Amino acid sequence: MASLREATLRKLRRFSELRGKPMAAGEFWDVVAITAADEKQELAYKQQLSEKLKKKELPLGVQYHVFPDPAGTKIGGYSQRLPNASALGKIFTALPLGEPIYQMLELKLAMYVDFPSNMKPGVLVTCADDIELYSVGDCEYIAFDQPGFTALAHPSSLAVGTTHGVFVLHPDSSLPYGDLEYRQCYRFLHKPTIENMHRYNAVHRQGSFGQQDLPGGDTARLPLHTEYVYTDSLFYMDHKSAKTLLDFYKSEGPLNCEVDAYGDFLQALGPGATAEYTRNTSHVTKEETRLLDMRQKIFHLLKGTPLNVVVLNNSRFYHIGTLQEYLLHFTSDSTLKSELGLQSIAFSVSPSVAECSSGTACIIHSILDSGCSVAPGSVVEYSRLGPEVSIGENCIISSSVIAKTVVPAYSFLCSLSVKINGHLEYSTMVFGMQDNLKKSVKTLEDIKALQFFGVCFLSCLDIWNLKATEKLFSGNKMDLSLWTARIFPVCSSLSESVTASLGMLSAVRNHSPFNLSNFKLLSIQEMLVYKDVQDMLAYREQIFLEISLNKKQSDLEKS
Repeated sequence: MASLREATLRKLRRFSELRGKPMAAGEFWDVVAITAADEKQELAYKQQLSEKLKKKELPLGVQYHVFPDPAGTKIGGYSQRLPNASALGKIFTALPLGEPIYQMLELKLAMYVDFPSNMKPGVLVTCADDIELYSVGDCEYIAFDQPGFTALAHPSSLAVGTTHGVFVLHPDSSLPYGDLEYRQCYRFLHKPTIENMHRYNAVHRQGSFGQQDLPGGDTARLPLHTEYVYTDSLFYMDHKSAKTLLDFYKSEGPLNCEVDAYGDFLQALGPGATAEYTRNTSHVTKEETRLLDMRQKIFHLLKGTPLNVVVLNNSRFYHIGTLQEYLLHFTSDSTLKSELGLQSIAFSVSPSVAECSSGTACIIHSILDSGCSVAPGSVVEYSRLGPEVSIGENCIISSSVIAKTVVPAYSFLCSLSVKINGHLEYSTMVFGMQDNLKKSVKTLEDIKALQFFGVCFLSCLDIWNLKATEKLFSGNKMDLSLWTARIFPVCSSLSESVTASLGMLSAVRNHSPFNLSNFKLLSIQEMLVYKDVQDMLAYREQIFLEISLNKKQSDLEKS
């Protein structure tokens, strides 16, 4: 997919030219709005944005806004499936790319760098944990100039279609097949079954347009004559549609149910839309009585609004919202790696990393002693590893300081600065890569169903000398999970907190006692409440300065 790689590099270069420069009207976005889960996250986002602007990592003269969810029903999440992004936000996930490091925000702005100049007034909606790469012909560009909604569509396997939105397009056989097609959507299916994709004529057959390979992304290369569907990613609404929704919101007052910008807006669009979906709650996170009523209202509000589809036949869609996806794309021989030019060692001081047939380690914004080793398949970000540190395979090490330790394979380790009663302290979350942090039980008797590093949670509590009482869990006592379990030690230094948490992990693996009852303990949920963003950013800045200095010195030595 050389054309895709070239198109992507061109966008990255173009964005790189805009970083730190004042933007002329119409040259870039007028407003970049980021949604946060609560006021604490809002503050964290604002602090990071102001740091980026100060360091000229973003285009200037643009309004960057952060909007927290009002109290009550949430739309912003806490990224429990990618906990190293929980503290500072998924949109600030570091990527192994660029100097200084690109985070998800810069990558999204880079990939959409051509959009604003070909867009009528309106709003573009996108997610923080996906990446869309596309290539169009030399004289072609994506235009957002039609009334109503306009969505990008990517060819995907039917299996991928079951977890995404799928477009049923108006049949138009007169169109020549190209990298870019403008089509009309007859109806939009939200996470449909394969049976429904066929039933509503959403399925296309490859081979009907010549010997053409479909791009992969989260979908492997599709062989000839394979069936495929067009799935969604980002969408745009024109000014009139945005105004309609805003007026509706004002008349409804504060929302008391979760409205999904994809499922609840797009399913109402196109001439084939029916109200049937408003009664289907299979994909709703919390069954809410008010939701069905709200869906009906939105359906009638938007019914008849056109849904234009920009079909990108040479495109890929990647999701990086879970630990497994994160490791896959950063360390294994993923297509994303070659298309984006992701590096094994990105803006770091590090000995060369181990490689094997299945992949490599990935080091981001970190300082590693020449005497330490990181196994293939593991990611280290914003960390310092001393001599005699050995990281096993398939680990994620984030924001940690580690000395003389062997970290077992499939470990997740992430340290946070926390401020409790005005005192700055540190706590490190640790668990197994296979552990399910979201899995919850309702009673203390049932916590034996939870697992920590593959071991029954009750056995772990015995090893740590902790009692299974209500006090062991923070938050809602009907929602007991690894996310709310108060098991992580709080220490006065970052390295001590890492040592203590690795001690509790090692005790579970060796079935040897490790007394946690003398420590002050926090749950992951509480760590996020008490997190001290300023200190975490200062720690990253310190690493940044040391790496920059090291690079200057090695450049001098070379010359």
